[in-house]
Amino acid sequence: MINKTSVEYDGVIKVCRELFLKKSTDYGTAWRILRISSITDQIFIKAQRIRTLEEKKVSKVGEDITSEYIGIVNYCVIAMMQIDLQGDERTELPVEEVEMHFDKKVHETKELMFAKNHDYGEAWRDMRISSLTDLILMKILRVKQIEDNLGQTLASEGVRANYQDMLNYSVFALIKLDLHKGA
Repeated sequence: MINKTSVEYDGVIKVCRELFLKKSTDYGTAWRILRISSITDQIFIKAQRIRTLEEKKVSKVGEDITSEYIGIVNYCVIAMMQIDLQGDERTELPVEEVEMHFDKKVHETKELMFAKNHDYGEAWRDMRISSLTDLILMKILRVKQIEDNLGQTLASEGVRANYQDMLNYSVFALIKLDLHKGA
């Protein structure tokens, strides 16, 4: 099962990565201007939209749940890159450097997923996609609270781990939506 998960995970990430790099080519790294809290709010907007679409079953904008989960994956990677690049004042990064950072963040996050899957026995496979959405929203609220507390925590794992969890929940949802089959 672990090998199947790895293949499915890689298929989802391939789709997300291709879109991210195309947008990086089109727009450059305009996202470098965003504060971490703004990225958190972008993830919140996407997760809230998914929840609304799950409940109302109708989209008036045309973008579906799949594209919103892809956006969450990519914004989580952006957030982790921004954390690592704090102090780096460059607003434009070469696409090759962005690609390297993207791959590093995804690799670290996939390793975390395998560690958790070992302990939890891939329980996500029996979850509803709507529950994954709710978990993402809960993680966003946690991150917002940590940000509002200026990063000070007593027992929390911190914002990076929450971004990693949100990325992984989004990948799980995309696997359940069969995105990996289109890779």
